[in-house]
Amino acid sequence: MLHEPASPSGKDPAAAYKSRLGVQMFAFYTVFYAGFVAINLLSPTTMATIIVAGLNLATVYGLALIVLALVQALIYNRKCSRKEQELARLEASKSDVDATPSSES
Repeated sequence: MLHEPASPSGKDPAAAYKSRLGVQMFAFYTVFYAGFVAINLLSPTTMATIIVAGLNLATVYGLALIVLALVQALIYNRKCSRKEQELARLEASKSDVDATPSSES
């Protein structure tokens, strides 16, 4: 079987935006995760503290890490889609302007 992309792909004009956004979101998540690791390292008994509905801090923080990753994925997808649409509209309007005949006398 031949494995090729389903649609042809070319240069992605939003690649720089996507990379910058991805790195920023990764940095934020890393800091949040580092907090989890730091609490476990510096004060492991703190993780046993009951926070809400009988769940301890370790469980709540772990679930928060999972939820944060999912929320960030949704935000990333939304922002990248909007940027791609914005750049596509800009490119389309730019090509429309280039395609209109100029009136030279």
